Amino acid sequence: MTAFFALTTSLLWGLADFGGGLLTRRAPALTVVVVSQGLAAAVLGVIVVATGGWGEAGPRLWFAVAAGLVGPVALFSFYEALALGPMGVVSPLATLSVAVPVGVGLVLGERPGLLQVAGIAVAVTGVVLAGGPQLRGAPVQRRTILLTLVSAAGFGTVFALITEASTTVTGLFLALFVQRLTSVVTGGAALWLSARRGTPALPEGGFAWSTLPALGAVGLADVAANGTYSVAAQHGPVTVAAVLASLYPVVTALAARGFLSERLRAVQAAGAGLALVGTLLLATG
Repeated sequence: MTAFFALTTSLLWGLADFGGGLLTRRAPALTVVVVSQGLAAAVLGVIVVATGGWGEAGPRLWFAVAAGLVGPVALFSFYEALALGPMGVVSPLATLSVAVPVGVGLVLGERPGLLQVAGIAVAVTGVVLAGGPQLRGAPVQRRTILLTLVSAAGFGTVFALITEASTTVTGLFLALFVQRLTSVVTGGAALWLSARRGTPALPEGGFAWSTLPALGAVGLADVAANGTYSVAAQHGPVTVAAVLASLYPVVTALAARGFLSERLRAVQAAGAGLALVGTLLLATG
């Protein structure tokens, strides 16, 4: 069950990143984040009311609030790093986010077997290579590296926090709603401040209302990924769930290959293969 839900997380996050990347070609990244998360929060609000999730309110929701505060910071740092530096450096380096939940699992006493340790090493190597690491070229700015590390730490922290935010299905819906609501408020404030400083919040031609369904799909895929990861981490070793959930760059690369006809570099194809091998080792270990 852990492997299934963790791999589902990778699929959902990979598709969300792919869709979000396409949408940011038509609108500012911050606007895409706020609108997509706002639509997801609205849907989650309806689900919470329908399932009676308010009855699950308790101290654990503070973990969801914390995740909602950290998430936008991580996402904005990631987009800024992508704007400043080559994706071939930023994307693989951002996968270091897996170190946070894996570290938490080890501190809590999890001890993966030898086969699983091998699977973790192979899978993480595969994910880094699937991002197409740039090994040559001009030096990367220190600010780009710093922003990427901040985003990695932030994404990993969200991994760890959302796992602690609930213990039941209805409680998970409430936790995800609170997380997204916090993210929208935080992101909305950042968008307002950005607009006050003169940064356009909308594209030159105005907001494209035809993109609302796609924005909603991206936001819901991201929310669903958080939910499936929480389930995966609660039903098995966090060390395994976190590594399998971090395979989303492979999904994004394959989606670009399938929908945009982007050719995979040899290093990316090798990385995807190693990620698959690591996944099999983890699932069978």
